[in-house]
Amino acid sequence: MDVEEMAKKAKLKDLKEIAKKNDIKLGRCPTKLDIAKKIPKKELEKLVSE
Repeated sequence: MDVEEMAKKAKLKDLKEIAKKNDIKLGRCPTKLDIAKKIPKKELEKLVSE
């Protein structure tokens, strides 16, 4: 599964929480795909598998 598919399955709120936990700056209007590309892939996979 690639990043785009995982981003579609994940919730925006959960993606933002992971980004905040990893001290990733998101900018003004981040999309789910933008956030998914910036966060570690292992955490994204873990989020989608739940």
